[in-house]
Amino acid sequence: MTDNLKILSGSAHPELARLICENLGTKLCEATLTTFPDGETFVQIHENIRGSDLFIVQPTCPPTNQNLMELLIMVDAVRRASAHRITAVLPFFGYARQDRKDRPRVPITAKLVANLLVASGVNRVLTVDLHAGQIQGFFDIPVDHLYAGPVLMKAIKERQIEDLVVVSPDVGGIKMTHAYAKALKAPMAIVAKNRVSAEEVEALNVIGDVNGKNVLLVDDLTETAGTLTAAAELLLKHGAKAIYAGVSHAVLGEKGHNRISKSPILELFSTNSTPQAQGEKVTTLDIAPLLAQAIRRIHDNESVTSLFDI
Repeated sequence: MTDNLKILSGSAHPELARLICENLGTKLCEATLTTFPDGETFVQIHENIRGSDLFIVQPTCPPTNQNLMELLIMVDAVRRASAHRITAVLPFFGYARQDRKDRPRVPITAKLVANLLVASGVNRVLTVDLHAGQIQGFFDIPVDHLYAGPVLMKAIKERQIEDLVVVSPDVGGIKMTHAYAKALKAPMAIVAKNRVSAEEVEALNVIGDVNGKNVLLVDDLTETAGTLTAAAELLLKHGAKAIYAGVSHAVLGEKGHNRISKSPILELFSTNSTPQAQGEKVTTLDIAPLLAQAIRRIHDNESVTSLFDI
């Protein structure tokens, strides 16, 4: 790594930033991030970053608004300190589910966040498994969209699960499910669901054969685990044996942890894109090597295309 590569971490997930630095053979940029008594965020960089290629690692996970605002303030600080290029590394992109107007008089917050990042001075975005790939089009700057699939699939293959069927917990995840099924050389099935509220989901039916099969549920994100656990209960009724789940981002709160611990799901595979990806039945996989490789290639002006492959 050349001397002008700098990695700066926000307070959202400093452990992931440290792991990225270990993979790159460098160290974190020295900085102070504090909060005033009234809640305002203060940032100060303690080393020269003039002309540097600077990467800010800050997933916008809970507390989402705090982490997002902290990221914008960090970007402003390094821009005013004359960083040559600023890349926002967002392993988890918050507000991604608000990507369209599905009801009258609601915002498209994913687009607003994209505008805020560009306005603050971000030159490039590096992210993992957006809720909808089309969100890349909300940005007028380059976006490198990586996939956690290879990391998850490697762990699943190591389990050597026989008679595996890959299942999408809803119709919207068919494309991702098909990619997993193809890579794992397994058939696929779909759970049809009805969302009752933001936290409650009703699983209706299973499309495909899961009777006597081991099942892998795949999704991009789980928060309250309502979709996954409802799907798991329905699959159990349809004769499924062992039930596993693989998600790119586990933003688990107390409700999510309780649901997973009481559900038929034996093991939930996820990445460390957020610090919330841990707990009972949760196997956390390290995504730092993938992000570090992407950072190195961006810094060296090399192609990152091969990293997009599942």
